[in-house]
Amino acid sequence: MSGAPSAFDQAYDTVLAHWPPGTTTELVPTPYGATHVIGHGPAGAPPVLLLPGGGATATGWYGTAAALGATHRVHAVDLLGEPGRSLADPARPIRSAADLTGWLGALLDALGIPAGRPVALGGHSYGAWIALQYALAAPERVGRLLLLDPTNCFAGFAPRFLLRALPVLLRPGAARRAAFLDWEAGGTAFDPDWRRLQVLAADEPALRPVAGPRPAPERLAALRPPTLVLLAGRSRTHDPYAVERRARAAVPGGHLETELLPDTAHFALPVGASPQAQARMARHLAGGEG
Repeated sequence: MSGAPSAFDQAYDTVLAHWPPGTTTELVPTPYGATHVIGHGPAGAPPVLLLPGGGATATGWYGTAAALGATHRVHAVDLLGEPGRSLADPARPIRSAADLTGWLGALLDALGIPAGRPVALGGHSYGAWIALQYALAAPERVGRLLLLDPTNCFAGFAPRFLLRALPVLLRPGAARRAAFLDWEAGGTAFDPDWRRLQVLAADEPALRPVAGPRPAPERLAALRPPTLVLLAGRSRTHDPYAVERRARAAVPGGHLETELLPDTAHFALPVGASPQAQARMARHLAGGEG
């Protein structure tokens, strides 16, 4: 007889309940483990795959799913090895950027998205780094790219952020995670259900995430999928204005657009994105400008 759901599982289900009616969940097999995917939108609509930030889960994309679900089939993913409901295969751990791109390619195949049908790919923070890595490695499979306050893609972390993050990384715990989230938010309000889930995730088992350097300038210059970078104007993770300048300079040829969200903190995305920001994402994926 199974035991009662953990506090984390209950919190996960509470945030999942924020998703629009018709939402589905499934465990999708890949060579690296079973990936938990939350789906919304018409089954035959153009696909968009969304990746959360490090330590977060797929549940936080509920507002984006509501905004995009009328025109796209949204697939929001719990990262393998991170808190959530994906089940990493210990016999084949993800240890490199090549493994990450291999896993994403296998996931797209398992979702029935063929190589000849480019997917819209989005990510927040660390998830944006993964999305960018995949777009550079497999540009033929990515139709459009959506990066929400991307970290380690175009510029580095702010030193004060790293100093604050180090104790949380060395000695994880709910109290430390809560204090860190609130410091970075700088007074920005969170969805309390999502915040509780984020705090409880600190006590969940997790594997060391794959980390790597920023993409080399020559690789960024070759980025071809039309890309929208949404930046949190109140982010303490990095200097959003420096990220904006460097992103525009790194990707020539009009393939990249940026937009600053002035009243948004880093960890408040994607769950705290305004209706205007959600509409901007929808226009980008539909092929609209500005």
